[in-house]
Amino acid sequence: MSESLRLPVWIPRGALIPLAAALIWWASAATGFLSGPMAVTPLQVLEVPFLDPSGRELWFSLLASLLRVLIGSMIGSIIGITLGYFAGTYRAAALSLSPGIHTVRQVALFAWIPLLTAWFGNGEGTKIVFTVLSTFFPLFLATEQGVRQVPPALIDVADVLNLRRGTRIRQLYFPAALPSIYLGLQIAILSAWIGTIGAEYAVGNGRGLGSYLASARDQFRMDIVLVGVIALAVGGVLLTYSVRLIAASLFPWTKEQR
Repeated sequence: MSESLRLPVWIPRGALIPLAAALIWWASAATGFLSGPMAVTPLQVLEVPFLDPSGRELWFSLLASLLRVLIGSMIGSIIGITLGYFAGTYRAAALSLSPGIHTVRQVALFAWIPLLTAWFGNGEGTKIVFTVLSTFFPLFLATEQGVRQVPPALIDVADVLNLRRGTRIRQLYFPAALPSIYLGLQIAILSAWIGTIGAEYAVGNGRGLGSYLASARDQFRMDIVLVGVIALAVGGVLLTYSVRLIAASLFPWTKEQR
């Protein structure tokens, strides 16, 4: 980028489009270009989470959604990485697991909601299971592919040294598959976040950002809807950066993959 196109140091990278959109929104509201009962100004949206009784539910809803993402993504990650490892290292596991899982993952994620509600009802179980599924598929695929990419020469060396299975996992398969798992985790956390909000929105009851948006829709409160959409975007960005920071602290070499 040339010197003339450089952003001021106080503007974060990637903030240009959101700032431009906010400026256009503010100008449209100030000039009266946006009008009508569904039109809201940026100031109204900023006030909602702090001054409006219904809008203040945002903070509890956001916390509930983040807790679901944490629980569901941990369970989905453990299952996905474990099954992906077995599918990548054992031919019998690959033949029995991979075809079915790869077939099932072709089904649109939100198509599972009617089936899950029939099995688990409209409560917390459906939302957690949906989040688990959202996390499981990306990590299963990433782990399976990562393990299969271990150079055969290294496997031969492990055979010559007669390494135990636990040692092979720690010193051979996991380090070799880690770059693929790292990329899969970034996809999985966003999938889990969107899946959690989608499940909350579809189910409707209980607390959560999706339920918050559904309630605002039913009340025709565009200001609350916009607050929820902004919180959804910010939450996704923060989760992605959190994964990157944690990975960078545990595995410094992943910084090169940002």
